[in-house]
Amino acid sequence: MKYAAALLLAATAQATMLTPDNWDAETGGKTVFLKFFAPWCGHCKKLKPDWDKLMDAFDGSKSALVADVDCTAEGKPLCESNGVQGFPTLKWGDPSALESYEGARSYDALKKFADENLKPMCSPSNIDLCDADKKAEIEKYSKMSAGDLDKAIEEQEKKIADAETTFKDEVKKLQKTYEGLKEAQDTAIAEVKASGLGLMKAVKANAGKKDEL
Repeated sequence: MKYAAALLLAATAQATMLTPDNWDAETGGKTVFLKFFAPWCGHCKKLKPDWDKLMDAFDGSKSALVADVDCTAEGKPLCESNGVQGFPTLKWGDPSALESYEGARSYDALKKFADENLKPMCSPSNIDLCDADKKAEIEKYSKMSAGDLDKAIEEQEKKIADAETTFKDEVKKLQKTYEGLKEAQDTAIAEVKASGLGLMKAVKANAGKKDEL
């Protein structure tokens, strides 16, 4: 029985593994609580039983999603776009504007936080929860054809891709500048030391010893 239960829990956890391909379908209209992890990470392995239990507790919820993102596999682009630096990283909230979770990581603490914060949010499927501006925005997009929506989405995603490319290019330039400055510093220090700095210090130290005598 225990083995069967473990298999059932594992199957549930696997069903909530997010990738760029299923992100929109799984997170749409929901408040999310996500674990960004790497399979080899020791802290991730330690958290896994409690996190799997939490995923199981929210399985089937219409307003909340607790899920995993594997940063070493298909989920890697999600980890990069959400600024994940270490593992495990927990984030929650609006799927388009996630916030970092900094609380305790026991099951009881995670469950309490999820119960209190994973509430229904404004979305096309929960429009009654939206303010006037968001309702107007949803109405505008709802009137667009599928083709126009695809084009608009593609344009916005291109802006993000362009911004990421620019950032990476500028970082490369900064790295080259850093390497040049470091080389110049090392060369200057080496030249000073080779010019007799060490001997001058030795002579000074020796003169001090003679004065003491």
